[in-house]
Amino acid sequence: MLACTRSLTSSVTSALRLLRSNQVVVSGHVQRCLSTQTDGEVRIVQILKEKFPLASSLKVVDISGGCGAMYEIHIESSEFKGKRTIQQHQLVNQALKEEIQGMHGLRIFTDVPKQ
Repeated sequence: MLACTRSLTSSVTSALRLLRSNQVVVSGHVQRCLSTQTDGEVRIVQILKEKFPLASSLKVVDISGGCGAMYEIHIESSEFKGKRTIQQHQLVNQALKEEIQGMHGLRIFTDVPKQ
């Protein structure tokens, strides 16, 4: 009985730590809740809004669990019109040149708004 109580207490304590750290477990993986943005996400959004003022959609997510090592960017802008995907991604990379130096990885998804 004592071992069962300790195990339950340990599980509850772990769950509370995850809630306090703004993370959840999904399919065995720890993920951050999306209710708040990290400082890195906010900084990247600001940079991209300045570089692509005509962006109709912009989403930046820290997919490294909140540590800032890897981001996923979804951006839709008319400024990409007439450019190949590789050119669109190069524009995003250029805009984030300084930030990319401290990252492990970056996923970029670009699109032109459907008129």
